[in-house]
Amino acid sequence: MDDTIAAISTPFGEGAIALLRLSGERAIPVADEVFRGKMRLGDAEPRMQHLGRIVDEHGAAVDDVLATVFRAPASYTGEDMVEISCHGGILVTRRILQLLLAHGARSAEPGEFTLRAFLNGRMDLTQAEAVMDLIRAQTDLALRAATEQLEGRLGAKIRELREQLLGLLAHVEAYIDFPDEDIDPDTGAALLAKLESVRESIESLLRTAGQGKILREGVRTVIYGAPNVGKSSLLNLLLGYERAIVSETPGTTRDTIEEVINLRGIPLRLVDTAGVREGGDEVEKQGIERTHKQVERAELVLRVFDANGVNLNHEATKAQREIAVLNKCDLGEHPSWKSVEAVRISCKTGEGMERLADAIFERVMGGGVATRDASIAINARHQVCLQKAAQFCNAAKKGIEDRISAEFIAVELRAALDAVGEVVGKVDSEELLGEIFSRFCIGK
Repeated sequence: MDDTIAAISTPFGEGAIALLRLSGERAIPVADEVFRGKMRLGDAEPRMQHLGRIVDEHGAAVDDVLATVFRAPASYTGEDMVEISCHGGILVTRRILQLLLAHGARSAEPGEFTLRAFLNGRMDLTQAEAVMDLIRAQTDLALRAATEQLEGRLGAKIRELREQLLGLLAHVEAYIDFPDEDIDPDTGAALLAKLESVRESIESLLRTAGQGKILREGVRTVIYGAPNVGKSSLLNLLLGYERAIVSETPGTTRDTIEEVINLRGIPLRLVDTAGVREGGDEVEKQGIERTHKQVERAELVLRVFDANGVNLNHEATKAQREIAVLNKCDLGEHPSWKSVEAVRISCKTGEGMERLADAIFERVMGGGVATRDASIAINARHQVCLQKAAQFCNAAKKGIEDRISAEFIAVELRAALDAVGEVVGKVDSEELLGEIFSRFCIGK
């Protein structure tokens, strides 16, 4: 935390503009070593761009740039910061970074700017995690969820839970000060009511875990079926462009093809697979083996059938993670399909695609979800913390009901308080922070 760190904050490659960042006690003096403008950056007005140029150790110009100074604590990291906007060439950005490092800065670790923001109290841990969610968002709904978490919506809920648990703990510890008195029934009933309210709030947050996983990671969706039923055509239609080769020849798709689409705010990771049949050459058999492995890993399976073919499997697909899709309905439908529940489509005409989108959304989101509900969608780490908190609350509830000693109830409530606090970083460890911020990109 005493070092001054520097990094290129824009993606590697060529572009119109690149951005470099410095943060730390010596961020401004280090930048002044290489920046030449009308004034030194140490005297420049904060939060305004200043035109100048970067010069090398011999005074030769490297690039014309715009530099912006941010004074602590009013910066992203809570420290003095400098941002340098230069031309977006690979060589020029590397050269400027080398000059900054040569004058006393060190290369930032992944996520170190955001880590410093957290450690300096500029954001809680849920907001820090939302930064990466914002960068990785693939749909509008995921973007909205990340933005609202970055604004502190989840953090506010967690702080409210902590205050309620602190109040409960204060009541119980008051009885600890008077060891001759047990918690009387009336007081116990009031504590139980408050504890039940806390438990319900925790359960409410836990119910958003599935939605959070969907928004952050997408739904692995495998398109599965026999050869020539229209799997690749369906992939192309969902993508909106020709991604997979479509042919009348069975066995055209030998390997899996993966793409991501946005379906009503849900990222679907579509996997087109080889058609499943008996026989075929060795390469096709390997493709079919991979198909079975993909189906095992899938969270959703679009099982495609030919509407003109005889239905040899009348139960079609009743698994919760599968949707039966009856393709080629524009050519008519074999009588054996009349009683089978399936989404009827035509990849040739596009008929039924809205119905298929409805079915996917319904299956994934469990009956639909209003976009306003995306404001809170916990991640896997939050889920583990809140599950522990719920367990400790349950133990405290049982203790009150069994009228055990207040000291034991207080232990459970403190543990619940710690578990809830871990969500926002009130209880943190070097290992936990290392795990979270190691997933960030360098420069953020």
